[in-house]
Amino acid sequence: MGVATGNSHLQNATDASTLSKQLAIDQEQSRDLLVCDVGQSDGYLSYLARATNDAVRDWDVTSGRVFWHQGLQTLFGYDSQPAEQNINFWDEHLHPADHTRITASIGETLLSDAQQWSGEYRFRCRAGNYLLILERAFILRDSSKKPVRFIGSLMDVTERKQLHDQLSRSQKMEAFGQLAGGVAHDFNNFLTSILGYSDLVLHETDGKGVVANHVGEIRKAAGRASALAGQLLTFSRNRELEPHVVEVNSIITNLERTLLRLLGENITVACHLHHEKAGAHIKVDAGQLTQIIINLALNGRDAMPAGGELILETATATFSEHQALSGVENLPAGEYVVISVIDNGSGMTEETKARLFEPFFTTKSHEWSSGLGLATSYSIVCQSGGQMRVESEFGKGTKVHIYLPRVPAPPPPSYRKPGSKLLPTGTESILVLEDDVSVRHISVRILRKLGYEGMEAASSVDAQRLLEARKNRKIHLLLTDMVLPHMSGRDFADWLRKVSPKTKVVFVSGYLEESINPRDRIEAGTFFLSKPFDPEQLATAIRRALDS
Repeated sequence: MGVATGNSHLQNATDASTLSKQLAIDQEQSRDLLVCDVGQSDGYLSYLARATNDAVRDWDVTSGRVFWHQGLQTLFGYDSQPAEQNINFWDEHLHPADHTRITASIGETLLSDAQQWSGEYRFRCRAGNYLLILERAFILRDSSKKPVRFIGSLMDVTERKQLHDQLSRSQKMEAFGQLAGGVAHDFNNFLTSILGYSDLVLHETDGKGVVANHVGEIRKAAGRASALAGQLLTFSRNRELEPHVVEVNSIITNLERTLLRLLGENITVACHLHHEKAGAHIKVDAGQLTQIIINLALNGRDAMPAGGELILETATATFSEHQALSGVENLPAGEYVVISVIDNGSGMTEETKARLFEPFFTTKSHEWSSGLGLATSYSIVCQSGGQMRVESEFGKGTKVHIYLPRVPAPPPPSYRKPGSKLLPTGTESILVLEDDVSVRHISVRILRKLGYEGMEAASSVDAQRLLEARKNRKIHLLLTDMVLPHMSGRDFADWLRKVSPKTKVVFVSGYLEESINPRDRIEAGTFFLSKPFDPEQLATAIRRALDS
């Protein structure tokens, strides 16, 4: 019984093996038939290409004829088979800047024994624009390794390249922003010393005499440098700024010299400014508006490769409820300040004007433009309550008008000449914790001059040692930098509050308050003093904290 069962199993296994072999043979024959039947038809390559949405070109290397099995129409807009069915059609539509590189690369590959080739290049569409193409090809060779056919799959990677470039640009801008913030922080330390000592000299000389005049000029230069440091910090901070009231002519006047350097010698800049006696004021982020004007000026420069004239104009305009402005939507009635950037360059077609403010739309080569400049500018202007209008005709230049709501002039600044008013004083004890020696010394000197008991420490370790030496003598206020070696100003302030809960704290930083490391952020209501500061700002901040 057992033997019979074993023989039965053996017979079944033999039958199964025979059947499996027969099935394999049948499948092999079916596959050959399928390949022979479908593979020789144009439809087979078409099916494969449709699966990837690519174009396929089949180049007979010997005769030079090229057959487009798929994608020539759907990807590039041409007829499915061009009138000229040879390699010249592909060759003539390569971007001129890519032609030498790509043809040389393919030529070298054909001369070798390689069976595959890949490369990226730009290919001109029927509409005149270029797509960035990644082509991957298989090279069929005869028995002597001579290339016979070059079958390439052409994939549109334009959007992918744009996204990659945008990511790369974003990472570079982030790194540059961090660098700018660090430079501005150190710069503000220097400016704090310059402003502080300048004011001390002006106070001691009573602001009179030749020396006082010289020091006054130094202080003015330091003030301008402080504004520059503020712009660097603004750039490093990744958020929109709060708008402020500014006079529009002052923005254009400050820009004129910058534009002359940016635009080049073959482009002249002319400014036609309004003549309103009371000025024309707008409430905007001056830094962002400056960048918008620079972007528009650079666009004008690119439209005048052989040179030309760029005009910056400012004017005022009033619109009633029933008065519509051509080319502008959703502009409420009221008074407006108009900034115009005008060039006599190549101008734009109606199609280009219609898409001008679309994100990622650009008429420039992708390596030079993200297509976000005008879209971002339009968004910023709209957020400020304004609108942009473009007048352009192909071959006759472009006018870009920015309409921003006019606002009343701000009250005159409360700033007075250093030494012209008495600074708040006191007798309390103040500990200055600052690692920059110049800032530390000028701060202590100012405080002592105001009557305070000023003490200094370069690090948290020095400060703890000083407090231990004072024992039961009270420290009324801590003036500390946020960025310190070993222990941050925030951490030291937290430690100090445990041992001296009634000690007030004023934090100081050369960074913007919102740019501080989130772990070191200070809570609302805590006193903060930005560098650079002058004696009046320091005295006011100290007194406000002590009296709180």
